[in-house]
Amino acid sequence: RANELCAAEPSCSSRYRTLRQCLAGRDRNTMLANKECQAALEVLQGSPLYDCRCKRGMKKELQCLQIYWSIHLGLTEGEEFYEASPYEPVTSRLSDIFRLASIFSGMDPTANSKSNHCLDAAKACNLNDNCKRLRSGYISTCSKEVSAAEHCSRRKCHKALRQFFDRVPSEYTYRLLFCSCKDQACAERRRQTIVPSCSYEDKEKPNCLDLRGVCRTDHLCRSRLADFHANCQASPQAPTGCPGDNFQACLGSYAGLIGFDVTPNYVDASTAGITVSPWCSCKGSGNLEEQCEKFLRDFTENPCLRNAIQAFGNGSDVSPSVKNPSPPVTAPPRLEKSPALPDDINDSNTMYDTSVITTCTSVQEHGPKLNRSKEQSLCYSE
Repeated sequence: RANELCAAEPSCSSRYRTLRQCLAGRDRNTMLANKECQAALEVLQGSPLYDCRCKRGMKKELQCLQIYWSIHLGLTEGEEFYEASPYEPVTSRLSDIFRLASIFSGMDPTANSKSNHCLDAAKACNLNDNCKRLRSGYISTCSKEVSAAEHCSRRKCHKALRQFFDRVPSEYTYRLLFCSCKDQACAERRRQTIVPSCSYEDKEKPNCLDLRGVCRTDHLCRSRLADFHANCQASPQAPTGCPGDNFQACLGSYAGLIGFDVTPNYVDASTAGITVSPWCSCKGSGNLEEQCEKFLRDFTENPCLRNAIQAFGNGSDVSPSVKNPSPPVTAPPRLEKSPALPDDINDSNTMYDTSVITTCTSVQEHGPKLNRSKEQSLCYSE
């Protein structure tokens, strides 16, 4: 919309064209040394383009982000550690979904304390056509061997994962990703949610700063990473450790990183504590080791992220006006007891539900970006 307003105003549109030319193939310092480029940037800071933001998962998300970064890359140092998020802030909360999670978390006295909540989440997904189709699609894509040397196509796997997390409602995706576990079989299922052997692990761990550098060359990955830092950055003064005590914003931006180079995941099947990390280490950081450790700690030792994941698994959201840390919820609000989920024949603690897998492949795999409506992807049996 801001781009349309700028295009309708001759002075704005000509300066924006100039800026786009300035950004093409030049580094930031060369661009700013050019008087014409500098003048264009100054004029555009007073235009609607300067304050525009994007919605995650919107129809023209990439186009919107390209417009955002064309203005903001000229304004930032380019190498600053945390960047502002290009996305509109998340103001809504997940109270209903947190309460839904509580029914399956063992906090309900009628629930079996030995139940596997990650298995329950998979069954719930299989009862929803859209969730089942897109989940089966990414599991199939991420498990498909390409050749003897390449056991899967990571690029296609990442694309399928991004579609799943962008197109399936969070009440299903969050339950698969953040289910609470009391035993190892459940925790291993949770770790396997994103098919880590393809989407996450690699032969060697790259340096975390190299991984971040690669991510920042891509507008979409850069935006998701900036959004993660904005919403999950540990805030010691907040009771929950999260900016604005908003767990939903943190969980949403964490899920938004899955399917990119910086994809995070659970590092093991431990039930004692939750540790998540991207697949990288700080080996070989030289004099940038401190910066690298800081990047890694935002995942591995982040109280906001850990509290948000645990709160969702326990079904205990926080109210916006929380003043003191909430004691654990002992009894969830009385909800109509829904019938037990039918036990899907093949959805056990095995790694994947192979019997229900069909391959959902976009007909435009290499073509233009798909419209995000459900009707536009074909699903056919392999």
